[in-house]
Amino acid sequence: MSEFDVCVIGSGAGGGAVAWRLAMAGKRVLVLEKGPWFREADFFKDELACCRRGAYTPDLREQQHVIEEADDEEANDTGWRGTPTRESGWDFWNGNVVGGSSNFMSGFFHRMKPVDFRLRSEFGPIHGANVVDWPIAYDDLEPYYAEVERVVGISGRVVAHPFLEPRSTPDFPYPPTLEHPVSAWIDAACARLGYRALPLPRAILSQPRGTRRACEYSGYCGSYGCASGAKGSARAALLDEAVATGRCEVRPRSQVFRLVSDARGQVVAAEYFDRDDRRRRARARAFVVACQAIESARLLLSSPGPRHPRGLGNRYGQVGRNLIFSAGGVSHGRLEFDALDPERAAQARVVGPFLNRTLHDWYVIDDPELGRVKGGVLDFLMGHPNVISRALAERRDDDGQLVWGRAFKRRLENAIRGGRRIDCEAFADWLPTDDCFVRLDGEVKDKWGRPVARVRVGAHPHDLKVGRYLAERGARVLEALGARDVVIGVSDSPPQNLVAGGCRFGRDPRRSVLDPDCRVHGADNLFVADGGFMPTGGSVPPTWTIYANALRVGDRIAAQL
Repeated sequence: MSEFDVCVIGSGAGGGAVAWRLAMAGKRVLVLEKGPWFREADFFKDELACCRRGAYTPDLREQQHVIEEADDEEANDTGWRGTPTRESGWDFWNGNVVGGSSNFMSGFFHRMKPVDFRLRSEFGPIHGANVVDWPIAYDDLEPYYAEVERVVGISGRVVAHPFLEPRSTPDFPYPPTLEHPVSAWIDAACARLGYRALPLPRAILSQPRGTRRACEYSGYCGSYGCASGAKGSARAALLDEAVATGRCEVRPRSQVFRLVSDARGQVVAAEYFDRDDRRRRARARAFVVACQAIESARLLLSSPGPRHPRGLGNRYGQVGRNLIFSAGGVSHGRLEFDALDPERAAQARVVGPFLNRTLHDWYVIDDPELGRVKGGVLDFLMGHPNVISRALAERRDDDGQLVWGRAFKRRLENAIRGGRRIDCEAFADWLPTDDCFVRLDGEVKDKWGRPVARVRVGAHPHDLKVGRYLAERGARVLEALGARDVVIGVSDSPPQNLVAGGCRFGRDPRRSVLDPDCRVHGADNLFVADGGFMPTGGSVPPTWTIYANALRVGDRIAAQL
C-alpha cells in the first residue's frame, strides 16, 4: 500500500489548493516542490534579492528555457529564432519556492465572467486562433470562487454594474484594504469621462485571519514576499493549514523529472532529485501535476511509458499546444508634485495604501471598427517604490545614451522626489494559436542533463488591437486626473508571470489533454491542477480561477479515491 493517497507536484495556487482540499478531506498528501520553503520571517523588502539577484528563482546557468520568437531573417527559414534564457537573461521562472509565484503576486483578484466560458459561442471563430468553449460553465466554478474568497481571504466591496458576474454571496468576507488618496481622483476623472470606476478586490487581508496578520502597507507588495502573511499565497493561506493537520507533508528542494506509468497507463511513481541531487521515488494512489503551465507540459512530455510513448496524455500530440499568456497593454503617467497644489501634492506622496480601482466598461467591446469582440479590464496602481528599478529606468537619456555622474544623480533625484508614476494595466485574452506552444529542446539541458522546455511565444494580431483599445481608454483617465507625460505601451511580448494553457481540458481526447475534471486522458489517476487546464485565459489575471478550479479538482480526486 502506498504511503500517500496523493502526490502533488508543485505548490503554487493550483498545487497548494488541491493539497489543502485533500488534506482537509482526510487524505494523506505529499507535496514535492523544487524550491526552498520560506516563511514570513524570511521575506524582507530586499530590492536586490527581488529584482537583481533572482533569489526566488533558479540560476539560469543551471535551469533555463529556450524561447522562440518570430524572426523573418532566421537563417533556417522557419521564421522563428530560439534563444536560451541563459544568454538572453529573459527569465521565465516565477517564484520557485513553496507557495510558488503566489508569494509574489500583487493580488489583483477578478473572477472570470460567464462570457469567458463561451468565447467561441459568443464571438464566433477568429481566423488563426484555436478558440473553443470551455467544457464547464461559470456556474460550475461559482461555489469555488466563493470558497476562495473565504479560505484564501479576499478583501473588497461588491458594487452592481452591467458586467458583474453572478454571485452566491452578497459581498466579500473582508472589507477593502486601505485606499490611497489618489483613488478619489480616479473616481472623479472617470465620472467626468462617463466611465464607471469600481473597487478592485485584492487577495490581501484587511483584517487578521488565524495566524495571518492584516496588511501592514509597506508599499512593497507586487514582486515581494509578504512579511505579515496578509497576502493570500498558497503557502500562507492553504499549505500551512494543510501541514498542521498532520496529513500533508511538503518536501522542498525536490525536483520531479519523470512520472512512471505502468502497462495500464496509470501513474505509479514520481521520480525526483532531492536537495543533495540524489534520485528518489515517491509512490501514491493518485498524482497531481501543478508545476505552472510550461513546466507541467514539460514534465508530461518527459514521462513516456508503455501506454504513453509520446509522453503522458500526448497520444494525439496535444501536450504543450495552445499555450496562452495574458494580452493587453499599459498606460503610464506621472504626477508631478510641483504641478499640483500643496494638498494634492501631499496626497500623491503617500506610500503604502493601494489604489484599488478597476474598470470593466469594455469587458465586451462593441465598436464600429473592431466590431463586437471580447475586451477586458483596466486596473490602476502606483509605480513601485523600488529605487533600483527607477535607477535602471533613468540610466539612459532620450537618445538611448548612458547618463553618468552628476547628471545621473539629478535624473534619479527628480524621479524619486519630483513625482510619482501612476499606471493603468489592461488585461485581455491572449488567443491560443498554433504558434504558441511548449516542446522539449533537442540540445539544451538542465543541470541534471534533462531536456529543457522550448517555448514558442507567437501572439495573434487581434490581441494587439484589443490591448491598444483598452490602453487608450486607460490613458484618457490618467490625463483626466492630471498625470503628465502619458504614454501607451502595447506589445506582443508575453508576460511570463501570467501563463496558462498547454494542457487544455475538453471532452474530445483528440483536441485536449484533460477531461472536464482535469484528469489526463488515458491516465485515470493523473490530474493537472495549475493554469495549464485553461483553453482560453479570460480578460483577468488567472490566479483566482486557478485556485477555484484546483478546489474543484480536489473534490473530484477525493471522490475517486
